[in-house]
Amino acid sequence: MTRWVVIFDDNLEMLDVRRKFGAQHLDYLRANSARILIGGGLRKAPGEPFVGGLWVVEADGRDEVVKLVENDPYYHPEFRSFKILTWGKALEDRATTL
Repeated sequence: MTRWVVIFDDNLEMLDVRRKFGAQHLDYLRANSARILIGGGLRKAPGEPFVGGLWVVEADGRDEVVKLVENDPYYHPEFRSFKILTWGKALEDRATTL
């Protein structure tokens, strides 16, 4: 299994999508928590509007990650772009408490 990072870049219209589909998006993250290990919104500074998001995913291949993104209620490509990168955790032997 490979670890991936998905970095989302939102435009201003995505804020309306977040308001409308926020509960469904969180349900989706919970339902896929075995693969989407960490997820959250990104802001330029605390308290400012969201400008994107980030996921850490474990999946067999990039196509699986793309399907996770495309099935998310937040998937509105006219308002949000994304890039997928493989990721290796430094100090792999250290546990992370979230």
